[in-house]
Amino acid sequence: MLKILEAIGSFVLRRLGEIGTIVMLYGETMRALRHKPRMRHILNQMSHLGVDSLLIVSLTLLFTGVVFTLQTADVLIRFGAQGTVGGIISIAIGRELGPVLVAVVCAGRVGAAITAEISTMKVTEQIDALRVMAVSPIDYLLVPRMLACMIVVPLLTVFGDVIGVFGGWLIAVCYEGISSYAYMNSIHVFVELFDLTGGVIKAVFFGNVIAVLGCYYGLHCPDGAEGVGRATTKTVVSSIIVIFILNAVLTFFLY
Repeated sequence: MLKILEAIGSFVLRRLGEIGTIVMLYGETMRALRHKPRMRHILNQMSHLGVDSLLIVSLTLLFTGVVFTLQTADVLIRFGAQGTVGGIISIAIGRELGPVLVAVVCAGRVGAAITAEISTMKVTEQIDALRVMAVSPIDYLLVPRMLACMIVVPLLTVFGDVIGVFGGWLIAVCYEGISSYAYMNSIHVFVELFDLTGGVIKAVFFGNVIAVLGCYYGLHCPDGAEGVGRATTKTVVSSIIVIFILNAVLTFFLY
């Protein structure tokens, strides 16, 4: 029994220490924002992290819209509410499915890429070389990636929302027999602007989380190739958990 309690206590203390280190890193990043950001680095990161994620985001949201419409349209038609299909699909994707799914995809694609890149730099002692040259790794590595993610993830979310609604339109019109006018009119009637902007606000926070956790695990990865793999896995798992928790909190306050 004592060994079990000791193991639980050790686990809790490690997690609390990890959270404290992440908070301190986040504070250092916020202080580093007082300096003028390197726009060239930010644009390079936006291209690397954002453009390369367009395809997987498109496929994810397209088939999410398709499946969600298949699941809901039959029930709504059965109760004579086919005129609400477009509005329901748009609200669900705009508020929840769009930002959360894009964030989860980016946690796997973007977060893993950030961690792999920075942890490789750490293992090959490039981080130490930056410090020797009096260059802050926070300014040079973390700030451009965080700002890029806070811009790219909301843009991908807007793009994904449009693709998801289009996927719903394809099924509603081509498979369920709902007129295109009824689908689009229900969006106009039921959807408010904040249903979409609220999801974009969530995406800004999600992008922040993905970048900070990706850089944290990259900077603190164990030595060796195996350490890089472990750090990448920790980034993806931790980011997804934090995204779901943060989504619940933001939903409570936003809506």
